[in-house]
Amino acid sequence: MNRKILIVEDDVSTASYLAKGLTEAGYAVETCGDGRDGLFLASEGIFDLIIADRMLPGLDGLAMVSAVRAAGIVTPVLILSALAAVDHRVDGLKAGADDYLCKPFSFAELSARVEALVRRSDRLASDPQKTKLSVGDLEIDLLSRVVSRGGHTIPLGAREFNLLEFLARHAGQVVTRTMMLEKIWNYHFDPGSNVVDVHIGRLRRKLEDGFPTPILHTVRGAGYRLAVEG
Repeated sequence: MNRKILIVEDDVSTASYLAKGLTEAGYAVETCGDGRDGLFLASEGIFDLIIADRMLPGLDGLAMVSAVRAAGIVTPVLILSALAAVDHRVDGLKAGADDYLCKPFSFAELSARVEALVRRSDRLASDPQKTKLSVGDLEIDLLSRVVSRGGHTIPLGAREFNLLEFLARHAGQVVTRTMMLEKIWNYHFDPGSNVVDVHIGRLRRKLEDGFPTPILHTVRGAGYRLAVEG
């Protein structure tokens, strides 16, 4: 069965170029040129991947992605944008996108990223057991993006959720700052800031305040570990 891709792109030539290439690659493609229409179509939950331009009429790409995530839709999202600065890429990932590709781009690179994101979508759809993660009394529902501990729901932002999911997938293991920078922030270098430590601090407070035992541990000189100890 062909995987379904939604392209939300207001530039007709770019949308046509993407649709033609992805159709030839074996995907079923639907296009629209407005952020509001994109949100409506994405909400149907029938797509394996959403490719969205950042600057869209009606509703900009980042707002559309944020609304998609707020609705509990976990379809992978690839943002395309001519805005290539690090801050712009960070904003895209914070909004809930899974990947961010800067224009101009080669179709070969786009195709490789699409394949990786569709594989992720397939894994979630084909194995229900992988849609939930648990560490001790901490439970993470990857489909609804709801986190709870001891039966109490813990509200998290998109970046906090992605960070927790990454830690949970490596539960009991030490996760380094470099690993988190590459996976969560898409940095392949150390920007020389304490962005990881700040987010870890916020996440730890949400996961541990009011609970009797710690669950997010600092491994001095190495990184962090999500685990129930003792």
